[in-house]
Amino acid sequence: MNIDVVFEQFPILKSDAILLKKIEDSHLDDVYEIYSNDKVFEFCGIIPKHNKSTVQNMIGHFERDYYKRSRVKWGIFATAESSQLVGIIEALDFDQKVNKVTIGYFLAESQWGKGIAAAAVQLLVKYLFEEVNVNRIQAEVMPLNDRSKRVLLKNGFVLEGTLRQAALWSGKGVVDLEMYSILKVDYMK
Repeated sequence: MNIDVVFEQFPILKSDAILLKKIEDSHLDDVYEIYSNDKVFEFCGIIPKHNKSTVQNMIGHFERDYYKRSRVKWGIFATAESSQLVGIIEALDFDQKVNKVTIGYFLAESQWGKGIAAAAVQLLVKYLFEEVNVNRIQAEVMPLNDRSKRVLLKNGFVLEGTLRQAALWSGKGVVDLEMYSILKVDYMK
């Protein structure tokens, strides 16, 4: 894994359909729309934030985590010309010994069902395998989160199994998680 590719300069990822770039203070209203919606976090270990100043502080934490080299959160923009942030996708838990990384993502409710999450995951997977040289990408999904499972399956991930009562998620308690993954060898086929 070439982790320096990720953390030397904030990576901007583009495809014909999607742009992933750094979340700035100017995106506060869009980020707040996502984080204040209880439905968006129904199947996540994140408690919705109903205070705009809390969300403002979180944007600063995104940058702090990046500089600590622990996690990257990209804003998802539906087109390269759009200034509206419609979702967030992240890479975290960079494990250089095993050469794996975990991803997560969520969209504004108004953007569900448009293929945006699938396109964002596809772009991030391509970047992690081809530029960062990761061997394994994984995602943990609550068993009832069918939308997220479809996004992963569409992108070549496979269900490895259920981790029973394996994690303590904020607002949810101890939860079961399904583990999905894709290996570089599968991606290259």
